Amino acid sequence: MYTWLSNGPVMLAKMGGQVKVAHSLGEGRSERAAQFGKGALQLTVFLAVLYGLIMNLFTHRLIGFFGLGDPKIIGDAVIYLRIAGGLIIFSYLNQTLTNLFTAIGNSRVPFAANCIGMLSNIVLDPMLIFGIGFFPRMGVAGAAAATVASQAVVTSVMLWYVKKDTILFDKIRFWEKTPLPYFISMIKIGFPSAVQESLYCGISMILTKFVTGWGDTAVAVQRVGGQIESLSWMTAEGFGMAINAFVGQNYGAKQYGRMKKGYFIAAGMMTAWGALITVIMLTFSTPIFGLFIHEADVLPYGADYLRIMGVGQIFMCVELMTVGALAGMGKTLYSSIISILLTSARIPLAMALGSTALGLDGIWWALTISSILKGITFFLVCCMVFRKITPFLRPSD
Repeated sequence: MYTWLSNGPVMLAKMGGQVKVAHSLGEGRSERAAQFGKGALQLTVFLAVLYGLIMNLFTHRLIGFFGLGDPKIIGDAVIYLRIAGGLIIFSYLNQTLTNLFTAIGNSRVPFAANCIGMLSNIVLDPMLIFGIGFFPRMGVAGAAAATVASQAVVTSVMLWYVKKDTILFDKIRFWEKTPLPYFISMIKIGFPSAVQESLYCGISMILTKFVTGWGDTAVAVQRVGGQIESLSWMTAEGFGMAINAFVGQNYGAKQYGRMKKGYFIAAGMMTAWGALITVIMLTFSTPIFGLFIHEADVLPYGADYLRIMGVGQIFMCVELMTVGALAGMGKTLYSSIISILLTSARIPLAMALGSTALGLDGIWWALTISSILKGITFFLVCCMVFRKITPFLRPSD
């Protein structure tokens, strides 16, 4: 959970950096874009060091929050947090570099780097955990070390491509001082997203506690179901990053008509993708879940999860894509307000529906209802923002 929570602080650098770099490039101001890129990387390193220190100085208190009773589990959690949390710098750099590459319209590099990192993790995990070959058996420490090593591989691949870039990174001088106003501009954009991400993690922790009340089966269903559902939300997040760069550059260039057209094309594609996933989850819920869980008594619960969550896939896809579009225009506050209010509503909804005859299904319906409301609200707000800038459209647009 604390490695997930780490995604909050880095939003200050990666979101603010991506938006301001895209705007500056759209305006044709490459030197200004380089200043924002440099500032984003410097802020990333600072936040990573700070977060790593906190994870190591307060490890036992942080683990104690969960009230774990088994000394072995506590010991393993402490080891994992100190390694994975203490060396969070590679994860932070990867996220910021991914956003900066996306801002210049190059999503191929992050994709290639992360694929290499994923393969590295697949190889290193069993070797370090079980002590294969000349590696000692490290257990939990090995799992954490494999994660960090794989993240370092991703960082190395990205830095190799950084040296070849001629759009942004060739103008960045990391060790030079970045003027304070650049940091302030990035933090203003990134702060709402940072708060949103941190609160989302906290809300998920509370909901997970609710789910544990229905036993190990419920926890397994949530974990596996979430992995299956990632087929839609990971795709939508990828589109969100792409539309962020597209909208950001066109917003900076004041090509509002092109920006608006691109958004609606992406929204149509995400609606079609979400509809496809909905049909699959509603029609093939049992066989799909059966690929991951073979216990006959668990399958009905898993099928229910997929059918209920399947109802909201279109709206979730539109939501995540629209978050990227709003961020591209620098409207991160809108996204944060909507997400915080409607995601927080999951808690009372889950409590209310979970206490009815729906039981565990009530928790899943709470998630789906909030996703539907967020998807509709995000789309309407984005249309409202477009309508506000319509008077500034050029005649040629």
